[in-house]
This record gives sequence, C-alpha cells and structure tokens, in this order.
Amino acid sequence: MNLLDVSNVTTGYGATVVNRDVSVTLGENEVITILGPNGAGKSTLLRTIVGLVKPRAGTISFAGENVTGRTPDIMAKRGVVLVPEGRRIFGDMTVEENLRLGAYARRDTEAVEADVKTMERFFPILATKRQQKGGSLSGGQQQMLAIARGLMARPRVLLLDEPSLGLSPLLVKEIQTIILDIGKTFNASVLLVEQNAGLALSVATRGYLMQNGRIATSGPISDLKDMSLMRELYLGGVAQKV
Repeated sequence: MNLLDVSNVTTGYGATVVNRDVSVTLGENEVITILGPNGAGKSTLLRTIVGLVKPRAGTISFAGENVTGRTPDIMAKRGVVLVPEGRRIFGDMTVEENLRLGAYARRDTEAVEADVKTMERFFPILATKRQQKGGSLSGGQQQMLAIARGLMARPRVLLLDEPSLGLSPLLVKEIQTIILDIGKTFNASVLLVEQNAGLALSVATRGYLMQNGRIATSGPISDLKDMSLMRELYLGGVAQKV
C-alpha cells in the first residue's frame, strides 16, 4: 500500500483549471520528484495535497485513509506537511520560536523539547543562531529553518516546494545532503518540487514530469533521464526552471 496516493485529481482557482486528472504515488521512506516547466501546476498540486486548495475531482489517500478535502491543520496532524516555496519563516520571531511553531499541534511537551535539540544537531547552524530573529538569517539558513520547522511536526510525508530557489551551488549541495538524510533520520518520505533538475534527479528514486497541468510521463529516475522530452526540457538547457 502506498503511503500517499493522489488519484485522478483535478483542481484550480476560480474558473481556471490548473491540474487535470493527476495521479501520483509515494511509498514509505521514499523520495520522489515532480518536474515540469513554470506554470505546469506543480505547486498547486502540493497545495491541494495539504488542503490549501480543494480538489474538484479525484481522491487523495494517506496511509489508507481518504483525506480528500481535509483542511491543512488536519493534514498536518495526520502527518502531511508542506514546506512552501519562499521559506515563509516568521522574520520577527527567533529561530527557536519558529521551530516551536512547527510543533503547534503537538501536546507531547517533553518530546517537542527533545526535537528542538534534534533539529539543532541536524542543522548545526540553527543552534548557533537560536536566539536570532529569523529575518536576520541568510537565504540558505532560512531554508534550513523552514525545513526544520516542517520536521518539528514529525511528518510522515514532507512536501518540499523548490527548496534550492535562490541558493548558491554550495548551499544547494547542503540541501541535497539534508533531503537524502531525512528518511533515515526522521523516518519521513519526501515529495520534492524543484527548479534545479540536477538536484531533483540526484535525490529522488522516481519522478513525474508535468506539462500543462497533466502528468506527461513518469518512472524511475534512470528512465526519465533517457526520455527525449526530459532531455529537451532540462538536460538540453532549453528550460532553466522547473
């Protein structure tokens, strides 16, 4: 049984349909990626999975339960958490306060305290910045804080929306290592939407390629690299962002 199963989902905003009959699956401790040109509907799909956008058709199942249309707070409690594009940390709050906000729905106080320390070990830079305002961090540090805040909810599925956006190649390498370690350290699966095709292809085992709101093709990463559409869009340099 898949941990997350998005089946024939159609969604959009107002009169505009963005995703059309999209199906995606994610297994336990798996990293998959969704690639596609700007405007393909990747971020809308993530927002639909976590309940920020209501699907017009299709179903979303998590751990065998139909969660279609559930609100974001319920999805977070179930274990499906989104780290949105643009980081969206709280700049006027300290690093520690941002981390604790990630655990807002939890009542296991002692475990939350332990998890704050776990995040500071996993993201050492956050330990040194613990009492600094989130807005004072560099872009890369803010991205690490955003991921750590998402992990504070103890998700079983972490949705990452373009985590390398605006980061230097050195920081992208750090993000790569973090994504690869999330499964074994936090027992979470990752669904990655990423503008950097090289990063996405290096961390995922399977991928989906979206065009015009639909899944154009999917398969193991090794197969995707060999597909002519994939080479045209990303490996041939035609598209710089996905």
